[in-house]
Amino acid sequence: MSTRAEQLASDIADAILTGVFAPGARLDEQGLADRYGVSRTPVREALRLLGHTGLVEIRPRRGATVADLTAERVDEMFVAMGEIEATCARLCALGMTPIDRRRLEALHERMGPMVKKRNEAEYADANTAFHSAIYAGTHNTLLIDIATALRRRLSPFRRAQFRAPGRLARSHAEHAIVIAAILRGDAAEAHAAMLRHVNLVEDAYEQVSAGAARRPRRVAK
Repeated sequence: MSTRAEQLASDIADAILTGVFAPGARLDEQGLADRYGVSRTPVREALRLLGHTGLVEIRPRRGATVADLTAERVDEMFVAMGEIEATCARLCALGMTPIDRRRLEALHERMGPMVKKRNEAEYADANTAFHSAIYAGTHNTLLIDIATALRRRLSPFRRAQFRAPGRLARSHAEHAIVIAAILRGDAAEAHAAMLRHVNLVEDAYEQVSAGAARRPRRVAK
């Protein structure tokens, strides 16, 4: 379950990624609080969270502004994420415990009805839990920390992918291939399947981003 600040960060990130808040725009705490009907406290925490993703720049005495994040920088992050998550999947195939595997399967099964209902928000939260379970399955604390930190930076972009038509169903199917490889102990295929999955996540995000770029930009005042 997301906290209020995390949900607010997601809402602000969506506004940034769809062009409501343009690069360089100042993100006024009180203005955001009024816009989303909350106090300034969750706004401040949401901006702090977005600062970790690179979507927002926070400078002393200057406040928060929308970062001018280049497509090349986003691609670099996705490449790194793909390699890290692929390594996690490979290690899971080699050493994930039976309990870990059952939990991963159970989570995947619970995500099926979310796909049928087309519940993007619920699926996005479960998707984070799914990938976190794969990180945990490596039983390598350093790798878990690296993967979690990198995922936090990419979180707005990974959530945005689910606005692409049919993406929930495709994501769920891609997860199934990763799980199947892990369960049969096929480390090479687990690595390859996860790498393909993250590449397709980036493709879906780019599809959504391109659609947003074609729409008239509404810059928030």
